[in-house]
Amino acid sequence: MHTFLVIVHVFACISMILVVLLQSGKGADMGAAFGGSSQTIFGSSGPGTFLGKMTTGIAVVFMLTSLFLAYSAFQKTGSTLEDTSIPVAEQTIPVDPDKTPAQDGADKTETK
Repeated sequence: MHTFLVIVHVFACISMILVVLLQSGKGADMGAAFGGSSQTIFGSSGPGTFLGKMTTGIAVVFMLTSLFLAYSAFQKTGSTLEDTSIPVAEQTIPVDPDKTPAQDGADKTETK
């Protein structure tokens, strides 16, 4: 399911880029008034409605896949950054069972 969502998301990204690049800017209408309208692909009012609706649909798919991928990534970890800290092992000093700390200090004073 995750792989399918990633594939749909990438397809939506590429499709949205292409559809946005196909749309004409707001200044293109002025050029059409001076004889450039015969070169339009979708007619005089076509790109405004068809490509606009296509952009909206692809944007909805993009947002939904983004939300589902973010949710699934959060569910995989199941924890926050604070919960994933590495436990530190306690260091222990080996103790000689024959000596107690009081005896250890007494040996040092006797040798002086």
